[in-house]
Amino acid sequence: MSTPVRNVATTRRTMGRPALWAAGSGLAAGAAGIAAGELIAGLLSPLVSPVTALGGAVIDAVPPGVKDLAVQLFGTADKIVLIASIGVVAGFLAAIAGVLERRRTGWGLVLAGLAGAAGLTAVVTRAQAGPQAALAPIAAAVVTMLLLRALIRRLTTWAPSHGRPPQQDGEPAPLARRSFLNAIAGTSIAAVVAGTVTAVLTRATAVASGFRGSMTLPAPSAAPQAIPAGASLALDGISPLVTPNADFYRIDTALTVPAIDPPAWKLKVTGMVEQEIELDFATLLAKPMTERHITIACVSNNVGGDLIGNARWLGWPVRELLALARPQAGADMVLSTSNDGWTASTPLEALTDDRDALLAIGMNGEPLPLEHGFPVRMIVPGLYGFVSATKWLTELKVTRFADDVAYWTPRGWSDHGPIKTQSRIDVPRNGRTVQAGTVQFGGVAWAQHRGITRVELRVNRGPWEQATLASPISTDTWYQWQLGLDLSSGDYEIQVRATDSTGQPQTEDKAPVAPDGATGYHTISVKVG
Repeated sequence: MSTPVRNVATTRRTMGRPALWAAGSGLAAGAAGIAAGELIAGLLSPLVSPVTALGGAVIDAVPPGVKDLAVQLFGTADKIVLIASIGVVAGFLAAIAGVLERRRTGWGLVLAGLAGAAGLTAVVTRAQAGPQAALAPIAAAVVTMLLLRALIRRLTTWAPSHGRPPQQDGEPAPLARRSFLNAIAGTSIAAVVAGTVTAVLTRATAVASGFRGSMTLPAPSAAPQAIPAGASLALDGISPLVTPNADFYRIDTALTVPAIDPPAWKLKVTGMVEQEIELDFATLLAKPMTERHITIACVSNNVGGDLIGNARWLGWPVRELLALARPQAGADMVLSTSNDGWTASTPLEALTDDRDALLAIGMNGEPLPLEHGFPVRMIVPGLYGFVSATKWLTELKVTRFADDVAYWTPRGWSDHGPIKTQSRIDVPRNGRTVQAGTVQFGGVAWAQHRGITRVELRVNRGPWEQATLASPISTDTWYQWQLGLDLSSGDYEIQVRATDSTGQPQTEDKAPVAPDGATGYHTISVKVG
């Protein structure tokens, strides 16, 4: 009796390219493994997962120039781009592992194991990782390897080698094909389900049992500065005097927002002090609070950039906490530490003088948003955020610049970061076409803790013309400005400069953001029709 004919061409039409199916097997196994790792992390170690740990390791390793480029290209979406990039690389490696495993048993498993080892190394080196955090990358690697081997075995049962039909004494080809495709589908569905459950668990943890939503801020003992008449200019398109929380810039190294339960939060004051202190959240809430409008800025803010914002902050003055600890002679720096291990070096003087440096718990009348440091962050007028604005604050170590360095210092950034005098044109936007006649220009200028006394514009490198400067809230906030210029049809270059209260105008010399902040005039081009 003859055997039904099933030639090679028919088999190839049925299954397509074997290498592609092998790559798909690797992708499915890798996705399920990653989902399993993130699920375990969501249950046991919500602050550290394999993906966020790898992302943190990448952030730590890249040169400052790469970090600046990422911020310039993607702004506050840089973390999303990084996570997506990690996903693409992981998918590529998983596909390669599938192809290797099909060609030679064990090779794909080795690659998967190496990827798991990289994830394990990244996790255990994170500052906030506990012993249980290591289970997540181990689980991810084990699940990936087991599923990869199982899927490739089913694939070789269907088509053992390069499109040749399966052995006649093996499982019938249609059944083998169905078994393989069912395994692929089941693995993919499991990955989606695990990923969805992980997202739910992570969100539930981040909310911290609804504590923030039910929290009532204490009334300040020192009320915020009154906003004077004329501080806010009625010019469409100009930056609002107070930046809404939803629009406030966010720049940090945390790929996921740390989930901190306020009742369990502690702030330690250590180092060169006469008395070490440990402060809990309830005790902090009972302290006499100060509320102030303060503008903060990121050192990565380019000339004319938007990594700056002004908000009303509520908190306890840092100087009062340090006064209880009594810093020792010779100390000149406070190394503040975030829950995720990030550190900032703040001059001790800036935290003990009369400026309103705060342990902030509130922002624009509500508890700190999770992404802006809930439950407690630092706000220090006059200093860039990389040396002062530590979010998710857990420790203040009184020390010396000669003895300790912060996160960004060994990466080529300054250990001091006073904010430079800057100004920005908000209206009209660069490259816009406007009608001939009186063209209204407007924007903001800042020199925190010094204040602005004058803003000027010039057209096509001509003489400077003084703008109207709005009344300030304080020297610690930005100022709005406005100037109408009579312009006929043509193309124009407009530049702006500000002068601070010391009489020093901002420099025209162009400098990049590293190591201590960008300089130069914000320059735009407009076409007048």
